Amino acid sequence: MYVRHLQVTDFRSWEHADLAFEPGVSVLVGRNGQGKTNLVEALGYVATLGSHRVATDAPLIRHGASRAVVRTAVVNEGRELLVELEITPGKANRARINRGPVPRPRDVLGILRTVLFAPEDLALVRGDPGERRRYLDELLTTRAPRYAGVRSDYERVLKQRGALLKSVRAARNADISTLEVWDGHLARHGAELLAARLDLVADIAPHVAAAYAEVAPESRPARIAYRSSIGESFPELIAGGAPHDREVLEDALLVELHRVRAQEVERGVCLVGPHRDDLDLALGELPAKGYASHGESWSFALALRLGGYELLRVEGAEPVLVLDDVFAELDRGRRRQLAKVAAGAEQVLITAAVAEDVPEELDGLRFDVRHGEVHRV
Repeated sequence: MYVRHLQVTDFRSWEHADLAFEPGVSVLVGRNGQGKTNLVEALGYVATLGSHRVATDAPLIRHGASRAVVRTAVVNEGRELLVELEITPGKANRARINRGPVPRPRDVLGILRTVLFAPEDLALVRGDPGERRRYLDELLTTRAPRYAGVRSDYERVLKQRGALLKSVRAARNADISTLEVWDGHLARHGAELLAARLDLVADIAPHVAAAYAEVAPESRPARIAYRSSIGESFPELIAGGAPHDREVLEDALLVELHRVRAQEVERGVCLVGPHRDDLDLALGELPAKGYASHGESWSFALALRLGGYELLRVEGAEPVLVLDDVFAELDRGRRRQLAKVAAGAEQVLITAAVAEDVPEELDGLRFDVRHGEVHRV
């Protein structure tokens, strides 16, 4: 898979940009603030319908514009598809495939697969659980696009059930019988998402461990494990390899929801479900968060991304590898290991403030990004 062409209009700092890529390595070089990251962010949006830098769409629209448009031509096994996304804050976004409209933007998911490593990824190790849940869910959706709908259904039920709990908490002698209905919805959608995450972690764990051993061979071994809100009551359901039984997990979620019912009503929040879960990262016997050095944290973040890349590759859906301004953050050894992996990718897109930061092994197309323009060198 590779991106042949990218065009953006009123996306971030770009009034207009037009780039033609080829398989192999492409490097976008420009000082900070020139907009090079905005271009790979646009590709990431096509792949995930989200940004790795902001949580909402509004910042993606150029100041003074009413909408942004991203068009990209993606070639996969000899077949080319043109994807167009129109991003309009406050309104429903629109999508087209080969210039024909599709019912929902998420229908484009799976056409472009990317794995992106960026400076923000340090939060995967040092940040809050939401960062790691997002990592899992984005990789899950890249692996199987239908899980975008599963996530959406779960988040909708979670929001509605949370609103009901808040109203119950505010009212005296409130009727809580409706909660039984929402418990069922939450357990059903939550179990599907939970089973998929558990299977993903079981499948990716050896790839992450291997990637970390390559990037940081002098360090302690890396390990990842899924931590669930039902794990203490049902540890046997969380442990073990794939596949995990969705119906069994649904029953367990219902049991836990009943067990914490009084606490939920008292606090007005949902205390059980995938939204409360985390991905535990460990080096040896110690958690990475709080114990890993700065270099070890970078290595772990890199291993998580490279593990995802390798998993997708061995499953036959090799993604485009995007390395956003990361070589300046890595020491010589880690640069060399990352370059080794990147050199074998069908396509790798790199951004760098200084061309010399990019290892010589990654020689390829060069683009100069400055003053709102981008030119092939």
